[in-house]
Amino acid sequence: MKRNRSGELFERARDLLVGGVNSPVRAFKSVGGNPIIIERAKGSKIYDVDGNEYVDYVASWGAIIHGHADDDILSAIREASSKGTTFGFTNMYEIELAEEITRRVPSAEMVRLVNSGTEAAMTALRLLRGFTNRNKVIKFIGNYHGHFDPFLVKAGSGLATYSLPTSAGTTGGCVMDTIVVDYNDTEGVIKAAKENREDLAGIIVEPIAGNMGVVKPKGDFLNVLRETCDGLGCVLVFDEVITGFRVSYGGAQELYRVMPDLTLLGKVVGGGMPLAAIAGRKDIMRKLAPEGPVYQAGTLAGNPVAAAAGLAALRKLTRDKYDKLESYGARLEDGMSKIMKSYGIKGVINRVGSMMSVFFGAERVEKYSDIKVPARFAEYFWKMLDSGVLIPPSAFESMFFTLAHTEIDLKVTLEAFEKSLQALGNE
Repeated sequence: MKRNRSGELFERARDLLVGGVNSPVRAFKSVGGNPIIIERAKGSKIYDVDGNEYVDYVASWGAIIHGHADDDILSAIREASSKGTTFGFTNMYEIELAEEITRRVPSAEMVRLVNSGTEAAMTALRLLRGFTNRNKVIKFIGNYHGHFDPFLVKAGSGLATYSLPTSAGTTGGCVMDTIVVDYNDTEGVIKAAKENREDLAGIIVEPIAGNMGVVKPKGDFLNVLRETCDGLGCVLVFDEVITGFRVSYGGAQELYRVMPDLTLLGKVVGGGMPLAAIAGRKDIMRKLAPEGPVYQAGTLAGNPVAAAAGLAALRKLTRDKYDKLESYGARLEDGMSKIMKSYGIKGVINRVGSMMSVFFGAERVEKYSDIKVPARFAEYFWKMLDSGVLIPPSAFESMFFTLAHTEIDLKVTLEAFEKSLQALGNE
């Protein structure tokens, strides 16, 4: 495939945008070469400026679930924007979206809309501290909760891709109250919680890890978190920015039947627009201004166009749609597993609903240290891309598929996967 125009545009971008991008993983640093520059997308396909078509398994990093440029969502955006793009006052769309969230998310009693998952996470941290009058929080290695300083400790996603255990510019004081434990380590959680019981404000977790690839909660891990918080009177936060409305109608908490006190939502909830939310128990949420002393504000929070897009996305995301996603995912997982086995390639596939990761060289992946990044991952990525399939340009990111993916997409993907493994095996 020719990508001359992408290369030319990336050189222009490098003079204007830091690294040529506005988010690090887009730079393709871990796979080398110039990133593709996207011109448009529709359904399950994404097209670069050179006219190349790809079956898309990035799906705007999980934000797209109905497929790109969904007609119903576009119609909602057009209708809302025709009335004004921002008001700075409460609008009907944000009220209706909050109602839809509380109907679907089991633990959600009240909602505060914000603009990004990072903003939701930073609000949650301030809120759980304000509610408990304590300072410390437990997070997990490989879990990513946005680029807020206290969470940039052994985080996943972009930081993992760039091999940064934390970020320059993050002070020791900012992270001194952040306690880090291995994901799925129940004994470690219990020990850390007991040692810090007098000042532990809460625990924040991705109930299904998605920022070090897909890693499922093992056994009673989530229940232990719930019991620990109950025993110490602290707050349990589920970061469902990725899993919310993607793995089930009510998110991971519905799937595993464990209720957090606060839930962070993003990606799917915005219908492809910049929107996120924090939702939870009324007694905690009412600590936020203007009802309580915990301050948070945002000029564009509850933006009518974004809220309309999110509302349209959720309203058409009925329970039966998850059966369709599960069917596609099961066949994709099974097909890839058989291909790996036929070529004698060691690896494991972790999947929950419409999010999935292939971990080469591992027998199981239950925590961050189980992940073994193959030396030839970059070659694998480019082989897939040259075969017309776009996967994340990082071994630490999840694949996502949508309701728009078809039988033909499945066939193309499995053929590309076999072709890529065959090519790597013959070189």
